[in-house]
Amino acid sequence: MVKRPDCPRPPGAPRWVAMFHRLSDDSWRVAAESPDRTPVLYAVGDMAQTVRARGDEVAVALWGPRDGAWHRFESPAAAAVAGGRVQEPGERAGEPVKLAERMADRRHQVLMAGLSRAGLYDLSPEDEPAVRALVERLDEPTVRRVAHWLSAAAAGR
Repeated sequence: MVKRPDCPRPPGAPRWVAMFHRLSDDSWRVAAESPDRTPVLYAVGDMAQTVRARGDEVAVALWGPRDGAWHRFESPAAAAVAGGRVQEPGERAGEPVKLAERMADRRHQVLMAGLSRAGLYDLSPEDEPAVRALVERLDEPTVRRVAHWLSAAAAGR
């Protein structure tokens, strides 16, 4: 595990701020900010998924207002690792494998977007096998339908 410096308090007046650690220069950067918590958590989920898809480690600090002052909140659990099929050793690389990987990635993106719209911005590591199982077993129209149901349920709250 990489040891990183503690995240500094964001500048300015208290608001909701997500800060990501950049391993390349060992620094913390403001990645999302808003007066409301929800958009920041949504952005954290999307950014964490992108960082993980690149194969990098995710480190997030969530800051927000509490009693008119800055407070560091427990970061949401790490987002599920971007899905996709890993090629087995000895398997020939080819267009069918690449197409299958792309389609699995698309189904994963659709499902993650639906979960985010339903308010599940950042999944725990225990949720990742369930997401992967859905991505592997369902076709794209079915995944899109599930994502639609999640969006509709969130809109009805």
